Amino acid sequence: MRLRNALAVLAAATGLTAATLSISLAAVPPPQAGTLTKYDITGTYVSGISSGGYMANQLHVAYSGLFQGAGIFSAGAYDCAQNNVNTALLACMDTFQARKTPAQLEQLTRDRATAGTVDPPQNLSGDPVWLFHGTADDTVDAAVNNDLATYYRDFGSRVVYNNTTAAGHAWISPIGPNACGSTASPYINKCANDVVEEMLGHLYGAVNPATSTLNGKLVQFDQNTYAPGGSASAITMGREGFAYVPKACETGPCKLMVTLHGCQQTYGQIGNALMDKAYVNEYADTNATIVLYPQATTSTANPRGCWDWWGYQSSSYALKSGPQMTAVVNMVKALSNGGPPPTTTTTTTTTTTTTNPPSGCVTASNYAHTVAARAYVTLGQTYALGSNQALGLWNIYTTTSLRQTAPNHWVRC
Repeated sequence: MRLRNALAVLAAATGLTAATLSISLAAVPPPQAGTLTKYDITGTYVSGISSGGYMANQLHVAYSGLFQGAGIFSAGAYDCAQNNVNTALLACMDTFQARKTPAQLEQLTRDRATAGTVDPPQNLSGDPVWLFHGTADDTVDAAVNNDLATYYRDFGSRVVYNNTTAAGHAWISPIGPNACGSTASPYINKCANDVVEEMLGHLYGAVNPATSTLNGKLVQFDQNTYAPGGSASAITMGREGFAYVPKACETGPCKLMVTLHGCQQTYGQIGNALMDKAYVNEYADTNATIVLYPQATTSTANPRGCWDWWGYQSSSYALKSGPQMTAVVNMVKALSNGGPPPTTTTTTTTTTTTTNPPSGCVTASNYAHTVAARAYVTLGQTYALGSNQALGLWNIYTTTSLRQTAPNHWVRC
């Protein structure tokens, strides 16, 4: 079951159960076009579900001098995937293959900090970290999520780990449209407890009750402004991003929460469902918090709209220089400092697996070929990009060899 779910996703599918909470719904306001301007930000945090959970961890670790805590639903330890889609599927979602131990990933983090590609992990000591894994989650194995808890604890973070709720693979919200144990679009589940309050209470120290009537605005901004090279689509991010700004933040100090969707949860796939039902805005109004909702997008290499946590877009995905990481941090800096990001932070030189294919024959699973944009899938069958040669079933077991004869044109070897 877990493998089938993994192949169906590579990320943030989710589920829910009916709850007994009495909650008043406060619909997110319609988006209004705008830009990210400077606010008085007193603390920056990050949260996410599944692929967004992996990305939240990457941001917290790589930029531990910027982010002061993290809330993560259903994800594993830092760079578990090791730039390999099969490892992501079979070791960091399912556990059929061996994966790096938390101790090995901790040493990797220290080595990268020494090289200057991530911030010093000493910054993680004392940071509040809230983790969640539902007992009905068959998409990410509990052992993988446990590794994340160990990773953070070994670096001295203050970890709270909710792993007893009977939830599927989802963001859990008291106004979620799905039952607690389900794993289905839009992957926002309603369970018997308000875990958003639990998460924010741990990250902030305490929270005021959520509001039932939102008073803020939802700003829709152009993500091209913050993407390296000025092109969001080039790094598999959508054109539009969103930020919920409570009225109190217009004139006074506020915290900043970056909230990252999972796979199949982008604005282009489920509209404003996550922004409307995650229940973060309701606490933002009463706890002086701006909520930033960056958006990934779908592509040939990323058909389900996941954040890059296994290297589909760049081999630097988990480093400070990772293109998606850079874009999100540029957004954070714009909200903290005002205006577009400086030139020095908008350029990056990374090598991607999709735009710089190796010479000669490449032997890989049909799934890996599609992720690397050497092939595409139609009705469960795989075809070579450009030549349209049939390669067989789209899965991780059927292996073929391809070579490139022209840009975006692959043939069987």
